[in-house]
Amino acid sequence: MFNLVTKCFYDKKKYADYEILKNYRKLLLANKNTIEVTDFGAGSKVFKSNTRAIRQIAKTAGISNKRAELLFRITNYFQPENVLEIGTSLGLATAALSLGNAKATITTLEGCENTLAVAKNQFQEFDFKNITSVTTEFSNYLKTVTGNCDWKLIYFDGNHSKEATLAYFNLLLPTITNETVWIFDDIHWSQDMETAWKIIKNHPKVTVTIDTFQWGLVFFRKEQPKEHFVIRT
Repeated sequence: MFNLVTKCFYDKKKYADYEILKNYRKLLLANKNTIEVTDFGAGSKVFKSNTRAIRQIAKTAGISNKRAELLFRITNYFQPENVLEIGTSLGLATAALSLGNAKATITTLEGCENTLAVAKNQFQEFDFKNITSVTTEFSNYLKTVTGNCDWKLIYFDGNHSKEATLAYFNLLLPTITNETVWIFDDIHWSQDMETAWKIIKNHPKVTVTIDTFQWGLVFFRKEQPKEHFVIRT
């Protein structure tokens, strides 16, 4: 935990890849096109219509610069060979995962075809070759593939509801190893998500968790005592 916090969370090095992440965002913020979004999740607290400007999605719904850099550092620190992202959106977080370990195989899931089409164009523009994009309903996908997968890092940023979050958690439990790291986004987004986070923390297979307020990190190392940390990043 000490190494993770000091060498990863509080790493002040200015990585060259941070500029790529900023440029990725700038290109989206300059995109004046609109798309029709199919929202399978808990809905948006910002948008009242499903017709949304790409630049506004990037501005309000996408991962922040600070969080993208942290996600890059976490991926760079753990160097996971296989990564799963649940909820691509415009690919801002996907870009951080891709840059964090260029040798990783990254699978990213998105329910909305139009949103994913924008992300895939961005991946091509920035020459990210280690990303496989899948248009799918998350639970259906996880039910069919979890037995054959070895995801060392999973970033949960899809359906921000208690029911869906716990469903993904339980579907993916058979894939865990001692080195597995899971990151849940928006754990304090609603009372339902607060409840889901508490259930996850208390699960007998979970040993260590970190609450960064925005994210909840989950570890499964059997040799570590059960502990819960709150760390502001």
